[in-house]
Amino acid sequence: MYLDTILKIEATTALFGQVLKNYDEKTGETADLLSVGDFLLSTIIGTRQAFATELFIDEEKFFDSQYDYDFTDLSDSAECERGDELYKRPKGWYRMALKVKGKYPDGDTWLGPDGWRRHSVAGEWPVCFHGTSVDGARGIIKTHYRTGPRAEHGRGIYSTPDIRVAEEEKYAKTFTSKKTGKSYKVILQNRINPEMREICERKKDYWLVPVPEGTSAKREREIVERSIRPYGILIKEITDDDAGPVGLLETKETNNQEENLSWTCQIG
Repeated sequence: MYLDTILKIEATTALFGQVLKNYDEKTGETADLLSVGDFLLSTIIGTRQAFATELFIDEEKFFDSQYDYDFTDLSDSAECERGDELYKRPKGWYRMALKVKGKYPDGDTWLGPDGWRRHSVAGEWPVCFHGTSVDGARGIIKTHYRTGPRAEHGRGIYSTPDIRVAEEEKYAKTFTSKKTGKSYKVILQNRINPEMREICERKKDYWLVPVPEGTSAKREREIVERSIRPYGILIKEITDDDAGPVGLLETKETNNQEENLSWTCQIG
């Protein structure tokens, strides 16, 4: 898959929920630039900050293309580990790497070393995937992947180690590119701190970073930065096999919703 600047900006816009524009020399020094930090917190926590009307992305400062990876035609099915846990590589997707190296005060050990490898290394975090939901969606879609008082397994931030879960349950954002005319899905690829994560007992493919009720915005930000760190945006072209309307998230009412609300998680 070939991704030019326009398609990258469109994919980021779909996740961020506000139109973003490309910054270049013609834009001017006074333009408001979206930082990687603000983007990550906005997509993870789900709260909307008072951003400028016009926001721009400086591609060189926002993306880290040397770590991009094309999984679209992945043929190697060999199992590998990250953070001492199975890592199912996102076959069929393309990763746009975000510039996160050197961003956190505890260093870059959480990312592990560069390059393809099957084994895990000490100190790196497991991989998980994170979709975002639209405001006003119903039931399970409304509360997963963002903090909220009615989260299914507890209040906090949800993710999954299996991208098929994120995709099949329609957590992926979708958009139609004005450049290519094609439709795409986008999801965040993260690393999650195993010491801060809980594994849901009845659904092992759901991981939770707890955020207690009444947590201040400052403390919530601290929890997020210590617990779950996106390092790439995954994009996939929608084919005829992918159901669901583009630009909307499809929800399904279930008869066991009250039972779902009682699921519990355990520290993993």
